[in-house]
Amino acid sequence: MFTKLLIANRGEIACRIIKTANAMGVKTVALYSDADKDARHVAMADESFYLGGSAPSESYLKGELILDIAKRSGAQAVHPGYGFLSENAGFARQCEQAGIAFVGPGADAIDAMGSKSAAKIIMEKANVPLVPGYHGDDQSDETLLRASSEIGFPQLIKAAYGGGGKGMRIVESEKEALEAINSARREAASSFGNDKLLIERYLRQPRHVEVQVFADTQGNCIYLSDRDCSIQRRHQKVVEEAPAPGLSDSLRRAMGEAAVAAAKAIDYVGAGTVEFLLDTHATDEASSFYFMEMNTRLQVEHPVTEMVTGQDLVKWQLMVASGSELPLSQDEVRIHGHSFEVRIYAEDPQNEFLPASGKLNFLREPEQNHYVRIDSGIRENDVISNFYDPMIAKLIVWDESRPRALQRLVHALESYQISGLKHNIEFLANIAEHRAFSDADFSTDFIDRYGETLIGADLDGDNSGEQNSALALAALYHLSAQKEQAKLTATNSQDPYSPWGEVTGFRLNRSGIHQLSLLDDQQQIQHLTLSQVGDCYYLTLNEQRLILSGELKQDLLHAEINGHKSKVPVSREGDDFTLFLPTGSYHYRALQTEVIEEQSSSEDKLKAPMNGTIVTHLVEVGSEVTQGQGLMVMEAMKMEYTIEAPFDGTVNAFFFEPGELVSDGALLLEVTPKEDKPS
Repeated sequence: MFTKLLIANRGEIACRIIKTANAMGVKTVALYSDADKDARHVAMADESFYLGGSAPSESYLKGELILDIAKRSGAQAVHPGYGFLSENAGFARQCEQAGIAFVGPGADAIDAMGSKSAAKIIMEKANVPLVPGYHGDDQSDETLLRASSEIGFPQLIKAAYGGGGKGMRIVESEKEALEAINSARREAASSFGNDKLLIERYLRQPRHVEVQVFADTQGNCIYLSDRDCSIQRRHQKVVEEAPAPGLSDSLRRAMGEAAVAAAKAIDYVGAGTVEFLLDTHATDEASSFYFMEMNTRLQVEHPVTEMVTGQDLVKWQLMVASGSELPLSQDEVRIHGHSFEVRIYAEDPQNEFLPASGKLNFLREPEQNHYVRIDSGIRENDVISNFYDPMIAKLIVWDESRPRALQRLVHALESYQISGLKHNIEFLANIAEHRAFSDADFSTDFIDRYGETLIGADLDGDNSGEQNSALALAALYHLSAQKEQAKLTATNSQDPYSPWGEVTGFRLNRSGIHQLSLLDDQQQIQHLTLSQVGDCYYLTLNEQRLILSGELKQDLLHAEINGHKSKVPVSREGDDFTLFLPTGSYHYRALQTEVIEEQSSSEDKLKAPMNGTIVTHLVEVGSEVTQGQGLMVMEAMKMEYTIEAPFDGTVNAFFFEPGELVSDGALLLEVTPKEDKPS
């Protein structure tokens, strides 16, 4: 076994690897960029080395520098985690040539599976079932369009060297094909440095089921359970579970054996995942699944397999990389219970899931135990950078059955409290509590089908009572916080008994009156008038009279509303505060003496939604455009976003050219509304 391991990664996966290495008595070497100099994985490692700038190309993708650090540090092995260099055959080959173990498959195996088109050819020879498609080397428009027409619609165009949903487009008709090819090429080149594409027939409403395989250098290869990853958004996994629900024993065995055959076809070594599409409309179970791709690394969702098998897959990786045999044979693998994983992201579900960056100023995680696990590289007050994937944590739960594990997941999400930036916790909770998900009635279009319900965008109907309760609690918190601050000010003054240390809204011979203005999540100003008698406040909302009382104890509001007592966690940053309720988190800003007019501007839609790079202009200056028409394309977080016209009009000017960097909120172009055009 190695005595020192270098981890060529960052964030939660680096922390995850360090935990296992520590348990095995293996010293660890961490790497960091400018953005990560104070990161959690750096603090956890035995030693760490600086790489360079925050951009991946200036740090975590610098293979030669990383290999040099491995040599200087005395590390005998490099664990690449996932992403970055984990599936870079050139880097794996450099490690092999330097006599440093690469904790993963050999370079030839990575090469074989690195091209989705080449992988299809190998899988066809190994008798692994394939979806009809084109995987050839001729990438001319003419050839791709001809193949597109022959395959039929709907179809999927995707990057041959890609993953994570980048460089992927669904095409419904022949007239969409060329535009989709060009767009996928651009994104593939930007994300993976290679614009080669493949085209496949698109299965409607399939399930995404993958199989964890493991192989050693002695020729042993087994499969360790299957996972369902059908809950996806933009082809990126959101919820994963193991084992995949509803599969017969014979189908599980067939998929597992096909996965092993795929691994053996390329002399695979280490941890890998073979991903299949499961046709939910197939009448013949034996021919209902198709090879999609093989990931030659540890998967983000590996914890659910660990939870149901009781095995540490990172430990297995280190053992295999050091030359040991697999700890178990196929007959010895046991699956017990059910596990879910959800990915908690800094993103805004109500704004097309745009990634968020900024300071995480409040973080309270569910209690970890035998049933609940959290893999994270983030701590309170850390900054989520816009240079990397905006994942905050992975929440993993386990229990004896799927219903019980799902109940664990719901409760854990209710206990997860974050403020300071947008996040997807409520969105994940809505998925977990959805009847169709509970019944395992889902496919890869689940989020598209139930989007509005899951996002919680409709604030006018069923949850108006929740909004009123949250608003009442917000008013109570704000007044309680003012009261506590006044007491603190009086205590620190020379006259702690001064009447100026009271916040009672006192009026002679009348009840105290408090007039509050709170800005809510929807950027609506809520004007509230509360009367105070003693320690109670009286508030009327939508013709309902509420009696409020309570006190603030650190970050917990002990509240009572019309006789109902509750304890509400609260976080505060300046005038902004967040209430964490069972129905979700509610954010408010306490407005002081200034008056803020409520307004919305169509111009906002012409501003950059986040930091990024301009890719192309879709129209020319002087063009007449219609509402919803694409005007320009920008790239952020390796994803393309189209800026659309907010109204009919004429394009007067572009303020940024392709290739230029833009900041969040920057005005990108000028469009004159049709009715405002000069005569």
